[in-house]
Amino acid sequence: QVQLVESGGGLVQAGDSLRLSCAASGRTFSNHAMGWFRQAPGKEREFVAAIGWSGGSTYYGDSVKGRFTISRDNAKNTVYLQMNSLKPEDTAVYYCAADSRTYYRGRDYSRTSMYDYWGQGTQVTVSS
Repeated sequence: QVQLVESGGGLVQAGDSLRLSCAASGRTFSNHAMGWFRQAPGKEREFVAAIGWSGGSTYYGDSVKGRFTISRDNAKNTVYLQMNSLKPEDTAVYYCAADSRTYYRGRDYSRTSMYDYWGQGTQVTVSS
């Protein structure tokens, strides 16, 4: 059974940093894209970042470019999201996602429909 488990969320102040982790189990995702999305109360799920199989290809939502960095450790089957210069508008539940298909550069990994597996989410709250 495939599981994605997020960790690292919490309550921080504006300007602080957090690093989220997503540990996958049940299968290896070393050849697959993985991504992070977030959802604030009353809003749709929003693309945050995605990463290709080797880490050489990364994608970011406009609202986090220059502040967030996605990375992965295939040996640990884990993907990370380093979040710097956090703002109150970054407050949301953050979800990890994985594509069951082999990574392909031509896919639009900003779309939730590209992913087959999802974690339960971790809450990030940024106070002003």
